[in-house]
Amino acid sequence: MKALAGSVLPVIAGVAVLGLVPAALAHGEDEHGHGHEDGGMGGMQMTDADKPLPEDQYPPTYFAHPEHRVAIYGHIALMVLAWVFALPAAVMLSLARSRYTLLVQFGFLAINAGGVLLGVIYNTSTPDLYPNNAHYKLGWIVTFVVSAQVVVGLLARVAGVFKREKLAAGSHAAERQGFIPVSTEAMAEHESRFPGAPYRRYSHDSGQGTEPRTESLRSHSLSGPDCPASPTSPVHDAHKEYHHSDDDADPDEDLEAHLPLFSKSTKAHSVVAKVAGRISDRFWKVLIFAYNFVDRTILILGFIALCTGIITFGRFFEGAGIFSGLAHWIKGGVFFWLGIFTLGRWAGCFGELGWAWNVRPRRAGQKWRPSAEFVESFAIFFYGATNIFLEHLGNWGGEWSSQDLEHISITVLFLGGGLCGMLIESTRIRNLLNYTVTDAAQQHILDRDAERDLHDALREPESYRFSMNPIPALVILLTGIMMSSHTQESMISSMVHKQWGDLLAGASFARGLTYLLAWLRPPRSVYPSRPPTELLTAFGLIAGGIIFMASASDTVSGMIHYQLDAMFMYTVTMGLVGLLMAWVILMIALKGWAARREAGRA
Repeated sequence: MKALAGSVLPVIAGVAVLGLVPAALAHGEDEHGHGHEDGGMGGMQMTDADKPLPEDQYPPTYFAHPEHRVAIYGHIALMVLAWVFALPAAVMLSLARSRYTLLVQFGFLAINAGGVLLGVIYNTSTPDLYPNNAHYKLGWIVTFVVSAQVVVGLLARVAGVFKREKLAAGSHAAERQGFIPVSTEAMAEHESRFPGAPYRRYSHDSGQGTEPRTESLRSHSLSGPDCPASPTSPVHDAHKEYHHSDDDADPDEDLEAHLPLFSKSTKAHSVVAKVAGRISDRFWKVLIFAYNFVDRTILILGFIALCTGIITFGRFFEGAGIFSGLAHWIKGGVFFWLGIFTLGRWAGCFGELGWAWNVRPRRAGQKWRPSAEFVESFAIFFYGATNIFLEHLGNWGGEWSSQDLEHISITVLFLGGGLCGMLIESTRIRNLLNYTVTDAAQQHILDRDAERDLHDALREPESYRFSMNPIPALVILLTGIMMSSHTQESMISSMVHKQWGDLLAGASFARGLTYLLAWLRPPRSVYPSRPPTELLTAFGLIAGGIIFMASASDTVSGMIHYQLDAMFMYTVTMGLVGLLMAWVILMIALKGWAARREAGRA
């Protein structure tokens, strides 16, 4: 292994040096070229498209509207505070079933209500510069969805549904564990050694673990001669949760402690309890499913609402420009969320599925789950399959241009690359590929020693336990290279495209280094291995996605009109991405903190 590492490390260093060559060459061109005259744009020549339009030819926007600026800036500040800071915290607490969930959710609703009020005041006080915009409608929709979720959460807390859900999950987990039948004599000895243990066995339980639905099958299934169920053991905690909690439990104590308005003595509590009591168990399952679904999708809906707000504020993508806007903002948004997903994997999210660069924990009755690379490959394939016929919409009815064919070629790359990635992740395909070797090895077994050697030879390599599929990274790398070299109408547009192309290419190189590290030392623990190169991958994807969105034609025209160069967008994005990554890590840590506190209260 040391020899292999010694031979590979120089290769890694060489790849890193080669990756810095383009930046060094570009820097040299800036120094020796005409960087002063062209604004430091890498020696590119300015064209007429880089000159701003006269004021009378550029449409009026909310960004430049001189009236009621306090209202619109207040609206923006409150919405960012609500949807970027308060809502993610509420979602993390809700996923952990924390007692503080309702407090943060009500805080979010209060901040959001203030932002909505300022937005309504601004709309009624200013002319309609963007008729029939999507932000107004979408804003009301997402506000209604979150409000409905909070109402369902309040009713569920009062009815004790979340507590019963936790008990059911705990009992199912306990029943999945292996058990050792315990005799009556053994239990008598255990009670003499641990008189304080709260275990009790009912008269219908013989202690042999043979009767269905008896206590010997439930709680002390992990107890044995060498592992007594001490008061601090996990078995004791699970047993205490099972016996000292009731399915008909009272409303959550935390609701009354933190929300005095809904204490048992108030009229509001009685009204909410009466409404919750009228809901059937079957309908509760539907409501809880919807509640959990909103938890996992509301941040994406909020992201879309914020994006439509930016579009409305700048008056982008009116008329035929909507096709360019949809193409760039949807694709950029996908890369943005792929970066968030990558950062979450590094932090330990989806570790139970083996997606956190770890070994998937083994459980009884474990079912097949797709790998993270399979999900990435499927997303790439789905994008290519659904967009292959949409690249000509911007010039619908006209002749096909060379750029249309270029864009279709990229979607074909996504289609084929995604399909190839999914086939690589298929264990059935892998077994078929291995069949020839397996069959040839099994045809010549002469004695028992040969059979033993064959068994050792047919043992799967350690690399089979961990997915190393470079196809998604290759597709993203080629996309970045192609789009950074794509001919644009203006110098600023070319620079912006080159920026996000380089960022995506850098993210792909970082993912390749991750696979190289994993090949040298595959993960052996269920804990996240947290390869440092994945932080670079996440940064490149998030930043590249944001700048991808900014490279749409109307967005670039706005930058030219307000005299903002390409480096302005680049530097602002770098700072925002750094803060955003720190905030995401804090939110994931908040979820872990809340889950640990709730586990301690069980």
